[in-house]
Amino acid sequence: MNQYTAPFPVIGFAAYSGTGKTTLLTQLLPALSAQGLRIGMIKHSHHDFEIDKPGKDSYRLRAAGAQQILIASPHRTVWIGENTQPREPQLAALLARIMPDSVDLVLVEGFRHVEFPKIELHRTATGKPLLYPEDPSIIAIATDEPLDTTLPCLDINQPQTVAEFILETIATNRTGTQT
Repeated sequence: MNQYTAPFPVIGFAAYSGTGKTTLLTQLLPALSAQGLRIGMIKHSHHDFEIDKPGKDSYRLRAAGAQQILIASPHRTVWIGENTQPREPQLAALLARIMPDSVDLVLVEGFRHVEFPKIELHRTATGKPLLYPEDPSIIAIATDEPLDTTLPCLDINQPQTVAEFILETIATNRTGTQT
């Protein structure tokens, strides 16, 4: 099922824009962290973005031509890489950048067209169709309405239920039983 190998569990969140992926994740992260998990996060963006500000050393060095910059302090480390030609990021390459000794689980927002275990988020009000069953890598659906499916259905408005599903899923996968 996976197009990658990683030394840690990876679970994605797939949905159309406006469904509430980031909102749910900001609620899930504290719930999962409270269980002692160290969480890594990968977020896909379709937009150009800046993480450093004009006038800062990192911005000036990047603008001067540095293709990769690593900024480190006692509090955090940031890696900035420039793509000379715009190209879609590859999930496997991003997962390879995660330090395996520092995480117990990686959550991924986006990359809905990549085959890896994902929870689909679905809200009736968006008027969008389900991604499942067209995407066979979806392992559950977090939704605000009852659905006729064989997949586990989670209440999208109850983050603790989604967190419990994630904990059960990674515990099951660690024992070798597939979900």
